[in-house]
Amino acid sequence: MIRFALPLAVFVLMVGLLWRGLYLKPKEVPSPLIDKAAPEFSLAMLDDPSRQLSTADMSGQVWVLNVWASWCVSCRTEHEVISALAARNLVTVVGLNYKDDPVDAARWLKQFGNPYATSVIDRDGRVGIDWGVYGVPETFVIGADGMIKYKHIGPVTHESLEQKIMPVLKELLS
Repeated sequence: MIRFALPLAVFVLMVGLLWRGLYLKPKEVPSPLIDKAAPEFSLAMLDDPSRQLSTADMSGQVWVLNVWASWCVSCRTEHEVISALAARNLVTVVGLNYKDDPVDAARWLKQFGNPYATSVIDRDGRVGIDWGVYGVPETFVIGADGMIKYKHIGPVTHESLEQKIMPVLKELLS
């Protein structure tokens, strides 16, 4: 009888942990990078691969980094919202094209419109890893001090833009 007690106890513990996991909200996972310096990068620009953009180029500015890819269905969903944010001309919106073919990415932007001041190419995903990206789309707000102030996981909606991102931007710009 005792030899069945340990496997039963382990089974009950695993069921309990899995049950708890059903109630977690993955979009509310706090980023360990909030209020930390934005990871540095220097990447080729999508529209002109002979030129580079680096985090140093954005120094002293409030800016938004939107991680996207042409193969990402959710990126299509949020594209209208990112375009609306860029059209406000409040901050520079930079695209980080993540694990994508640059030809496909350029075609995608031509088809759907290009809201980005520039997009940079993260072909192998190493910069995305440095930024803590584990899926696309993800959006970061970076302060003029170079610190990450907010991270949005998943597609930005009109509601999340107005209720989450805009208040952070307004505070940083005031």
